[in-house]
Amino acid sequence: MKDLRFGGFMNVWGRYDRFVVSGDLMYVNLADSHSTGPLPALTIPGVGVIPAGGDIDFKLDTTLLTSTLMGGYRVFDTPQFTLDALGGARIWSVSNTAKIHGSLGGLQGSVHYKETLAWVDPVVGLRAFVPVTENLSLQGEADIGGFGAGSNFTWSALATVNYVFSDHLSASAGYKALGVDYEGNGHVFDARFHGPVLGVTYRF
Repeated sequence: MKDLRFGGFMNVWGRYDRFVVSGDLMYVNLADSHSTGPLPALTIPGVGVIPAGGDIDFKLDTTLLTSTLMGGYRVFDTPQFTLDALGGARIWSVSNTAKIHGSLGGLQGSVHYKETLAWVDPVVGLRAFVPVTENLSLQGEADIGGFGAGSNFTWSALATVNYVFSDHLSASAGYKALGVDYEGNGHVFDARFHGPVLGVTYRF
């Protein structure tokens, strides 16, 4: 949470008879920074000896955008329990911007570097819905994917408690987690994102 600038997601869900579709969009912006110094004397090949007393500030900005598109079939459909089997793809876009600022006495200098990674993972999953009362319900979603086609492995899980205010409006509170292990083209992105979620749902 200390590194989080902004995060949010949106889910669109539709059903016709027993056929279902799902679209999920998530955006996360993170920032991390570190400072160190004064440094001891350093010898850098091709540059020479850097005298002692320097300071370095490092800042990393990361933005993550994922979009998961899935379709499926309602395999169980009863008033007490519904279960949907899903399959589709998750699209990833990860952007990193690094800035290193160094100072030594009256001398200062900065270096910037930016890179963007993108890939697509096949995913399969399940979605369950359990009414508790007329207005209160529980919902859970989970999927796995990657299988070496994009990333080595990816997974996500979402569990919420939902309360219905009207035929069109309800509110949810729960927990969401997303993980990925990607390695390709000289890049590695092995990360876990998780945290509480609050949201509203509008039905039309």
